[in-house]
Amino acid sequence: MFGIRREEREAAFTAFMTSASPSLTRTAWLLTGNGDAAQELVQAALVKTYVAWPRVRDGQALAYARAVLVNHHREQWRKFGREAAVDETPEPAVLAERRSPTADSDDRDQIIRLLDHLPAQQRTIVVMRYYADMSEQAVADQLGISVGAVKSAASRGLATLRTRASAAAPWAAEPASTTPTSREGTLS
Repeated sequence: MFGIRREEREAAFTAFMTSASPSLTRTAWLLTGNGDAAQELVQAALVKTYVAWPRVRDGQALAYARAVLVNHHREQWRKFGREAAVDETPEPAVLAERRSPTADSDDRDQIIRLLDHLPAQQRTIVVMRYYADMSEQAVADQLGISVGAVKSAASRGLATLRTRASAAAPWAAEPASTTPTSREGTLS
């Protein structure tokens, strides 16, 4: 009987791993900005999730794995410090499943570059709040900080992203023309 139970548990984990890997990989890629580091982060999170699989509540496996992923990322960042990001395109497997069918690869690249300018905690909070669509309370609980700290970090992170995005936008550098065009008519 123990063998059947173990086989069922392993089959359930394998099914979970197959369905959750794309979502976890996208989240890891947003956190790290690097395809290889994202794959390593997902593998570490899945290993830790497998070890705790008997304790994971039904229906909460993805949330648990995402929490493990974020916590492992924070541990690695604290242990080794922030490494310089390498300009590279993401691996096709990371981009295979997109949230938006109209998303452009240039936009994704710009988002990753903009996120790279945020401190680690702000980046983590912005990704969890606005990419993973988690509530402020859920982010606070997962990171072990107050809801006010989540609100503050999200606000500051978004402000930095807006400032950098407007500075990076090609149309932001061009001043508005004060000369009327043919559609506007002529000045009298």
